[in-house]
Amino acid sequence: MGTDFEVTMDEYLPLRDVVFNTLRRAILRGELKPGERLMEIQLANKLGVSRTPIREAIRKLELEGLVLMIPRRGAEVAEITEKNLRDVLEVRCALEELAVQLACDRMDEEGLSRLKDAAEKFREVLDSDDITQIAQADVLFHDVIYTATDNKRLIQLLNNLREQMYRYRIEYLKKKECYPQLIEEHQAVIDAIAAKDKQKATEITGRHINNQADTVVGTLRHKEEKE
Repeated sequence: MGTDFEVTMDEYLPLRDVVFNTLRRAILRGELKPGERLMEIQLANKLGVSRTPIREAIRKLELEGLVLMIPRRGAEVAEITEKNLRDVLEVRCALEELAVQLACDRMDEEGLSRLKDAAEKFREVLDSDDITQIAQADVLFHDVIYTATDNKRLIQLLNNLREQMYRYRIEYLKKKECYPQLIEEHQAVIDAIAAKDKQKATEITGRHINNQADTVVGTLRHKEEKE
């Protein structure tokens, strides 16, 4: 089991959330490898906690698609596979397209201003080598669109899918050659929403997601060939 991660206590969070965040971060950063078994006793000893918060964290990680429960084996870190990516993206694409359509109807001038600010922030952080920061800036851009839908159920579903997409998003954002295209797509989304052009916004959003999928699938296949 990976030993490069440690628990970071946060006085504002319950212990179960601290443990969950610690394990989630270790998986996303690759400190816990795909296919690696998650042994409750070992993790509890390593993090200095009881098995209860470990068990609760593993259950939440399973809901996010980061952990799989294998019969007679227990929990293990989910593999990064093309099938998993396609499954998530089929649902995400439909919901993202719905979100941007609703945003065309419901986003006000203040929301549009926040969207432009988020796009500018994303451009600014692209010069850094901090993939996590870049991913967070991209998340914030899409958050503005989600918020504009004023549909709590839709936002909840999109956020859940986003968690499942996180590892794939990181793989995509490692490709610096994709950054100009991302900036262009963000601006096109802004323009379409400002013009309340649902058809254009839907088309750009679908292309935006499919471009990410194609890039990540190419990366996954390349890794498989090397192995």
